Amino acid sequence: MANRVPASILIGGQVTPDIFRALTQKIQFEGLAIEWGGENFEARHRVVGEPLALFDEECAWGQFDQLEAFCVEHRLPFLRWAGGYPGEWSPERLVFRGDGKPDSYMVDESDNVVIDRRMIVEFGSVAAARGYFDAAEYDVPPLLVEGDPPPAAPAPAMVPGQEEKSHG
Repeated sequence: MANRVPASILIGGQVTPDIFRALTQKIQFEGLAIEWGGENFEARHRVVGEPLALFDEECAWGQFDQLEAFCVEHRLPFLRWAGGYPGEWSPERLVFRGDGKPDSYMVDESDNVVIDRRMIVEFGSVAAARGYFDAAEYDVPPLLVEGDPPPAAPAPAMVPGQEEKSHG
């Protein structure tokens, strides 16, 4: 019997409609939900311009093996968090930036990146430790399906002291 822990994943990148259908099948095979304790994901749940956010309260070994392999194969960036299993493994953040191999980071149950004494010695400097923390803070891009409408332009920022002009 598999050890089960809570786990979540954010998925981004650019895909064709065919790849999105295949991705949806992988997500449904894993039984992932749109929120903790929520309904299972269906294609209609995707929010254009946002990464997919998916959740499993009882994920076997804290990994989405087939889904993660699919994302790596199709170069879809993701960030996966999994809780720890006492006596077996610590909580983990896995980051795949769309190229190369996924990077694993030790985290606590609240997904805060942590380091231990051995790692501090290996880093050799505070700057190197900061670099490690910076690398772990990856912003997953939106999941864009070919044919999506272009993202809305952000509203212009107000300059301090500038008042909004009224037309009326």
